[in-house]
Amino acid sequence: MANVFDLCFSRVSISCQVIYVILFMSLVQPQNIVVFKPSYLTATGPMVTSLLLGNASDISLNLRTVSPSNTTGSIGSPSCVAEETQWVLTREQVGKTAVQVQLRLDKTLRLCGENETDTDCCPKPLCVLETLQVSACVGGTPQASLLIQAKIYALLLPANPGSENKTVIPNQVYEPLGSCPCDLTLGACDVRCCCDTDCSSEDLKLFVSHCLPGPFGGQVSPASDYQCSVQSSNNSPDWFPFLCVNSPPENNPYLGLFYQGYTITPEPGPSFQSPVSPAPVPVNVYIQGSPIFTLNDQYFTIPQKLLGQCVNNAPVAFLKNFEVNCVTLLRSCPTGSPLQTVPTDLSIKVKNGLGGDVLVDVIDKVAFDLSQFISSTDASSDEGLVCDNVTLALDYTLYWEGNGLTSITVTHTVGTITLNSSVALTTRYSAVFLNGESMVETNSGNPGYQVGRPVIAGIVDTLDNNTSFVQRVSVSLWKPVSDGLCFSAEMKPILFGENSTSGCLLPVSRHNLTQCDLLRETVTSLQNALMTATYVAKSGNPDLLTMTDWVNISFLIQNSSTTMEDGPSSCYGVPSHQHIHVWSLITGMVEGVPQRDIRALQVSYSMSPWTLDCGGGDVSPCVDPTETQLFPVTSSVTFTDIPVNTGPPKTRFQINFTEYDCNRNDVCWPELAFPITKYYTGEPYSQSLAKGLILVFFFITASILGTPWRQIRQAWK
Repeated sequence: MANVFDLCFSRVSISCQVIYVILFMSLVQPQNIVVFKPSYLTATGPMVTSLLLGNASDISLNLRTVSPSNTTGSIGSPSCVAEETQWVLTREQVGKTAVQVQLRLDKTLRLCGENETDTDCCPKPLCVLETLQVSACVGGTPQASLLIQAKIYALLLPANPGSENKTVIPNQVYEPLGSCPCDLTLGACDVRCCCDTDCSSEDLKLFVSHCLPGPFGGQVSPASDYQCSVQSSNNSPDWFPFLCVNSPPENNPYLGLFYQGYTITPEPGPSFQSPVSPAPVPVNVYIQGSPIFTLNDQYFTIPQKLLGQCVNNAPVAFLKNFEVNCVTLLRSCPTGSPLQTVPTDLSIKVKNGLGGDVLVDVIDKVAFDLSQFISSTDASSDEGLVCDNVTLALDYTLYWEGNGLTSITVTHTVGTITLNSSVALTTRYSAVFLNGESMVETNSGNPGYQVGRPVIAGIVDTLDNNTSFVQRVSVSLWKPVSDGLCFSAEMKPILFGENSTSGCLLPVSRHNLTQCDLLRETVTSLQNALMTATYVAKSGNPDLLTMTDWVNISFLIQNSSTTMEDGPSSCYGVPSHQHIHVWSLITGMVEGVPQRDIRALQVSYSMSPWTLDCGGGDVSPCVDPTETQLFPVTSSVTFTDIPVNTGPPKTRFQINFTEYDCNRNDVCWPELAFPITKYYTGEPYSQSLAKGLILVFFFITASILGTPWRQIRQAWK
């Protein structure tokens, strides 16, 4: 317990006050006893707090200033006579047997200025130094006392606080930033620093002849040697008076060592507020990808998806088709756009890009079957909150010609939704650009495929004049939504160069497994819906009338290695997986971008057995013929790059011996005589031939006059 009191005496806090109350309630007897906890405090600030514990209903508090005895050093007995002090005493009941006593200094801690007569300030840095005594009295008799030793210093505030959060740098052309660099000590005179303003005239007399030279000593703009006032008559040369210059100090060359002063404005810190979008800039004509504007120079917007999230006010790009589904969880009827939209809000004027405007024609449509828009079963109940005219789909059709729009129509599909708790609403938004009556067919590259663009496929059709042409169709993978079932799943196009795997779930019962042929046909029809094409385009911009721009798609069915008969609850040879393999080849470069062509596309199917799983304690699918189990139906695509043939393979000599390989060495011995051949074009052939013959002449001369020829002559003799 002593350790607890010592810890709390050193630092008074609310937690310690609670400890005092608990300890006092456990120790004090139910009688008229009061005590201060703590009974001694040291105040270093303008406020101090203590607790008076016990029955304080009839207690009065008195404050006075005391001083210790000069002989004994002790404080006298408590007194119930109050005195006038510079402190304000307050009390507050914090419990049945606890009173909070607080003392607050009734004066400011500002340091008084010179010759200031105001009494509400501190004349010295040590502002308050006194001992206070608070006595708790009952009927003039002290019951407890509190001693407070106050030692408080004045607050030192800057004389000139900063203004407007700006740092003003002086003009350093005429006033250097560091006018006295040797002034290192604040409020004191630095020896030999003659520019120190803290040095008195008496201090300067001690070292005035030994001041620090140069810029460090404050001589940031010394007079130049060419000034007439610099050279004295004793050491100046005879010609100096004729060549010296009388120039003002502003032309001193030392001033060029400083930069021009300027004002620094603090940059704003990071903010969690949404950034302000720039104002739209209208365009005169529309090109592919440019935003479409309304008549009041605002973006023509339709809800779209951005980074996987639906954005209500997304600009529509010219000649960019899209279709998105946005899922919204409704707990109450919508009141704002886009789920609650009236036809007048949709019928707006849009700039056509040709100097005029077109009016959006609205076609209203009411949907009674809400199964494709609502995934929650609560909405079909007859009881609950009824929401009328809820927007279910907005399908825009934009007709264009040249660089402009000719007309715009939108089909506004609405429906009535009944809410019980919450409903997951799937809203469809689409935009289709038509040139006349035909839809815009975007290419996937020019000329080769670009990574991330759809693979172009088609089927062969015949025109009236018996001319064959290719009609575009899509090559897709599964795109499951909501419950992930195959019957409600959507399809997504295959993107060139991106390997992908997806699938859906097919509910199968025991009764279905007794009709294996029908089950295999059902799965096959689901897989065939992904691949309806028979040809694939070689390049990204194929010609529909040129059959050489298309490659035939090959289909391969992988039979099971072992033939197994169907059982009562199992079916074998189910084409549950469809794999699309695409081979591509880089045929060239256009502006540094590789151009890829598709050389072959193969579709294969993997057979697998389907058997009911009755493990894990769930045997209902094996007992109830109508109970279903979910089986996966998957699809995947793989892209393979065909390596470019760079020539015949290298021989073992070319691989191991690289000394004579000119492409892998700085010295090429086989091309030693290259300058005198006809392939050398650095200079005329006649000059290179003459220089080559001169080199040969010097070589022969050196050989004849050199050591080898001399040795041959000696041997001959």
